[in-house]
Amino acid sequence: MPCEPPCVAPRVFGMVALLGVLIFINYIDRGNLSTAAPLVKSELNLTASQLGFLLTAFFITYMPVQPFVGWLVDRMGASRVLVTGFLLWSLATILSGFAGGFAALFACRLLLGLGESVTFPAVSHSLVEYISETQRGFANGIVLSGISFGPAFGIFFGGMAIAAYGWRPFFIAFGAISLLWVAAWLAIAQRGQHQGADAHARAAQSARVEFLLREPSLWGASVGAFCSNYLLYFLLTWIPYYLVHERHWTLPQMARIGGTTFLLMGVTMVCSGLAADYFIRRGVTPTVARKTVFGIGAVVAAVSLLGVGYSNDLASVFWLFGVGIGDGFLHANNFVVGQTIAGPEAAGRWAGIQNTLSNISGIIAPSLTGILVDRTGSFVMAFTIAAVLALFSGAAWIFLVGKIAPIDWSRKLVPSLRPTPT
Repeated sequence: MPCEPPCVAPRVFGMVALLGVLIFINYIDRGNLSTAAPLVKSELNLTASQLGFLLTAFFITYMPVQPFVGWLVDRMGASRVLVTGFLLWSLATILSGFAGGFAALFACRLLLGLGESVTFPAVSHSLVEYISETQRGFANGIVLSGISFGPAFGIFFGGMAIAAYGWRPFFIAFGAISLLWVAAWLAIAQRGQHQGADAHARAAQSARVEFLLREPSLWGASVGAFCSNYLLYFLLTWIPYYLVHERHWTLPQMARIGGTTFLLMGVTMVCSGLAADYFIRRGVTPTVARKTVFGIGAVVAAVSLLGVGYSNDLASVFWLFGVGIGDGFLHANNFVVGQTIAGPEAAGRWAGIQNTLSNISGIIAPSLTGILVDRTGSFVMAFTIAAVLALFSGAAWIFLVGKIAPIDWSRKLVPSLRPTPT
């Protein structure tokens, strides 16, 4: 019996599930410093500004190498690049547990960013190759839910473990245990991926970088992702500290509140991606379906962020849950747009360029928030800025991104470079 949407073949589903676990581990590793921030700040005698720079260090290496990684993935396939990066960032996590001061921890964060830079170009390339348009929102929702489930686990269970055993053992143990993912990937998902490397290389020739850079939708998607990523990284890097130091929740309470926020974000990603796919299968265009999800997320996130900043302690918790839901809508289709427009010929490079530009917010959000907190003594201004950028994100996805439909890259070649008919 044929498999009807939203079903996928078992091997492909196994690959999608493993990519979801990959993102899950990815975001625990990049967010564990935020979870441990109150203890790290105290033990290493850091100022809020220094802590902000540590949280920013990850992006100094993570951001600029992604276009190269995307180029590599489009030509070689995703698997080997993904495994290499995973091993590198796991090593960085383990070494962080041994860091004795600001400089050593800063270096570990740089290494972590370099390793994790492979993630989204490789993931996007894999999904566009194996998943159809009518299933792609659901698959992306499953994979990208790791963006929120990872921090939910890291804040809740990591927060509990750090409170009980300290932050150093948590870094070392989790970095070592996560290496089991490599064995699972090599056993299940890598099989067959590398066989198409030559075909990837030939197909990618038509999607030259200069053609990609002329696509207005790439720049619109990058602006939209920049603004939504600002919100995401603000939440990832500062919410644990905010809940403890401004709202005066205990570490276990912080773990429950922060973990629930990110859990709601992940559930929303899966559900909104599934809903968009449902409407596409019933005749709604991908453009309308995907952009509607972005618009809902922008409004919900912006209103909820203002609610957090300007309400009392108890009400702010419920508003924070609303922020998680809104951000889930904003991120559910973040990479689906590029996967559909760029296709398998250029999905890796599109994701690399988009993620490089959008992750500039990862440098700005943690540092700017630290500076604002030092100067104003509260998080009110930080939440206000995040709310404004959430609205800008929705506007960019709706108005700056054009029709969400595949590009015929062969038509963009000059006549002398087009394939000769046979």
